[in-house]
Amino acid sequence: MARTVRRFFVVLLILILACVGYYTYGFVKFANNIQSKPESTKFPTLSATKAGGGTPESLLPPKWEGKERVNVLILGGDSRGLKKNEIPRSDSMMVASVDPVTKKAVLLSILRDTYVKVPGHGDDRINTAVSLGGPHLAMKTASELLGIPIQYYVYTDFQGFIALVDAIGGIELDVEKDMKYRDSEEPEFDINLKKGVQQLSGKTALQYVRFRHDALSDFSRTERQRKFMTAVAQKMQTAGSLIRMPMILNSIDPYIETNLTAGDMLKLGTLALDAKTEGMASSQIPPAELLVEKRIGGAEVISVNRDKLRQYVKAVFEGRDPFPPAEKKASANEQTKSTNGGTKK
Repeated sequence: MARTVRRFFVVLLILILACVGYYTYGFVKFANNIQSKPESTKFPTLSATKAGGGTPESLLPPKWEGKERVNVLILGGDSRGLKKNEIPRSDSMMVASVDPVTKKAVLLSILRDTYVKVPGHGDDRINTAVSLGGPHLAMKTASELLGIPIQYYVYTDFQGFIALVDAIGGIELDVEKDMKYRDSEEPEFDINLKKGVQQLSGKTALQYVRFRHDALSDFSRTERQRKFMTAVAQKMQTAGSLIRMPMILNSIDPYIETNLTAGDMLKLGTLALDAKTEGMASSQIPPAELLVEKRIGGAEVISVNRDKLRQYVKAVFEGRDPFPPAEKKASANEQTKSTNGGTKK
């Protein structure tokens, strides 16, 4: 009997070690593969600035020690129809932020037509930053806009998004309305969704987060993106996703690039598992109360007071109401004046 019990524990130990080895090997392989390198064959134009030879010291992100809030810039690129070595603009920009003390997560989506100062390149839309100087310039630009340190970036394209959603088994979501759009150049990216609760695959999920052909355009699109990414975060925390993690990582490996090291990923992954994604705070940047639509160079862009925006972000991170009743009334009055062309003298 004692020998049988001993044999059982030996077998159990071997199985545990095998599982640990399998997960560790898969994680380390994934971490090494997706790290940004000058010789990258996935996104060679993202691995360094256009000037070549690596990233300028002024654009290098601050280090994360694991004790302070961590902010990750999520870049979604549309690489369709690009020429060799041509860098895509970011189709979507989001900042995922987690406080390691409170474990509270915040998701911010930045409107791509936000007119900002791009360090070293003057004023332009924020979605041009990645094409002008790669992800590090995009990080620097977003950091200066929001007034927060951004330590990491994760870049993927349409195929990477599809692969991730399929790898975690899809997402059940309530599609709030019928969505239909025909892509005249690439029919495989047509959008045709019906209203109601449904299981979205990678392809149909991409349709959901890309749709912006309605009255609110990019405003409603970024709201849907935050809604969907919150659902993805919750799905990734389930036991089923954790068990399939090596397979999930292997599926998205070819489509992702990041500046996260293996050690950073381990720290961030541990924090992400504990993060409170239920009721996760999310917000559009700039918020409706602060944005001003302008026409610059014949194009419609979005302007915002950077100081007020930074105060807004600070309030969101601290869980405070960014616009107390008195401020909301004042903001509404300012927007009315702007719309009417100012007050008469």
